[in-house]
Order: sequence, then structure tokens, then C-alpha cells
Amino acid sequence: MLPDIQIEDIVRLRKPHPCGSYDWKIYRLGADIGLECLGCKRRVLLSRRTLAHRLKMILPKEIDEQISI
Repeated sequence: MLPDIQIEDIVRLRKPHPCGSYDWKIYRLGADIGLECLGCKRRVLLSRRTLAHRLKMILPKEIDEQISI
């Protein structure tokens, strides 16, 4: 089951993106979840089931603000 996520949340996945970043920002919620890589700004769509399997953690809001700065 996918935990409660909102748009603009930062999530960390289990495997890195080819650019080397583990962190992604949620930009779309629906049947598919839209993710934007924080390293290279690439956007992808994952099904809820796939995201639930690949998700390692949802980063706390304090860390979100530090990454944005």
C-alpha cells in the first residue's frame, strides 16, 4: 500500500537514476504518479504499485527546504 503522499513531497527511491540522484519530487497524483528527478529534472510516470515497491522513504519537510536552497 502506498503511504500518504502529496504534490511537492520529496521521496527517495531504492535505486539511483542514471544521473546518480536518489531523490525525486512528486508533481502529479492520480492513477499514475508523476516524479521529477532532482538531479537532472527528468520527468517520469510510475504506477502506484511500482512506486510503492521502489519507494525507500518520504523525506521530512525540513530536508525538503534544505534541498531547495
